[in-house]
Amino acid sequence: MWQFLGIGAQKAGTTWLYQNLQRHPEISFPGGKEMHFWNRPHDAAAVGRYLATFSGGDTACEGEITPAYAILPVAGVAEIAHHAPALRILYLLRNPVERAWSSALMALDRAEMEWGEASEAWFMDHFRSAGSLARGDYARCLQGWLEHYRRDQLLVMFYDDVLRDPAAVLGEACAHLGVSPPDAHVLNDASRRVFAGSGHALPPRLRAFLQEVYEPRIRALEALLDVRLPAWRQAEAT
Repeated sequence: MWQFLGIGAQKAGTTWLYQNLQRHPEISFPGGKEMHFWNRPHDAAAVGRYLATFSGGDTACEGEITPAYAILPVAGVAEIAHHAPALRILYLLRNPVERAWSSALMALDRAEMEWGEASEAWFMDHFRSAGSLARGDYARCLQGWLEHYRRDQLLVMFYDDVLRDPAAVLGEACAHLGVSPPDAHVLNDASRRVFAGSGHALPPRLRAFLQEVYEPRIRALEALLDVRLPAWRQAEAT
């Protein structure tokens, strides 16, 4: 039976989460990591086939992790909730300034450009793109999910915590899914980074631009979750 869904911001650790959870004996991903079903056109028959993927075999907890579901329209979230109202959700977030920079560096490769070939204006255009802005507007993304799922069904985790104490984050995720704590073998490998970025530092002028763009969005997220995230306005890009 389909029991959990992992979503979140690009470059926020969802691959790390998948690589670790798939090694847990009570968790399985019958369709792999990023199934990309709900964010693509589908009909009732396709939904049936998707749900049948989660066969309810010997594994206690079945699910998938597809970061792109974070920006589903509310109608898409409603459709998921219709089929799986008891779903447990893992939602990973990363400083939106760092996320936007990491995403732009990834886009650089897709544009067949090397580091140093893209102008400051090129990066700013990417930062202002509808897709990049939508993926960094975490409060708006979360509100769509919270319209259809209770707050206790949704565990918000932060990339900063993954870097600082990955074993604790993994344990928190397991507790949220209702499975046993990860064993020592899994915890010993939890600190391995997966698909780390190129490491190019975010130039000061571009950082200032992104901070201005995301300051109100960070404050909106703080208000929604009743948390304070001062480091998101000061941290160095990774």
